[in-house]
Amino acid sequence: MKILETNRLILRNFVATDAADLFEYTSNPRVNCFLDHNVSTLEDAVIEIEKRGNADEYIAVCLRESNKLIGELFNMKEEPDTYSIGWNFNARYEGKGYASESAMAFMEYLYMQQEARRLYAYVEDDNFRSQKLCEKLGMRQEGLFKEFISFTKHENGTPKYENTFQYALLKKEWLVQRANQI
Repeated sequence: MKILETNRLILRNFVATDAADLFEYTSNPRVNCFLDHNVSTLEDAVIEIEKRGNADEYIAVCLRESNKLIGELFNMKEEPDTYSIGWNFNARYEGKGYASESAMAFMEYLYMQQEARRLYAYVEDDNFRSQKLCEKLGMRQEGLFKEFISFTKHENGTPKYENTFQYALLKKEWLVQRANQI
């Protein structure tokens, strides 16, 4: 992926020096959907960085002034022109607008450079911050999947299924929103 810049951020591929920062926010996931991405040692973070550095599915979000990794955006392409998107940020940097700033730039990149027609995000029904972010990004809630997916287990070992919202935005809707903001 080419490097994207916003007023305060740089969006780029992961590099080896990101390992400690990645470890900081993935060692103790706050949202169940990231439990599978739990990195328990700095050595594991280095291995994860090596995987992510060679792929455009994970995009590092860094502070422009220091190049410090504060979170990530991710996407998965579904042929021919639909992308599932998401984000994960270090809690120390929440509430400053970094997630929306980076996600807006990333959405523009996907729509304009990658020819995306439709973007969507899955958000668990108790992840209020991501729900608000989807709404801020202009995405509409398309549905609620009851007991959709399991990331955790009950005390008896059976899967604990979570209700999950789907938010989406078509490129043509995004273009209208963008034109209205100018």
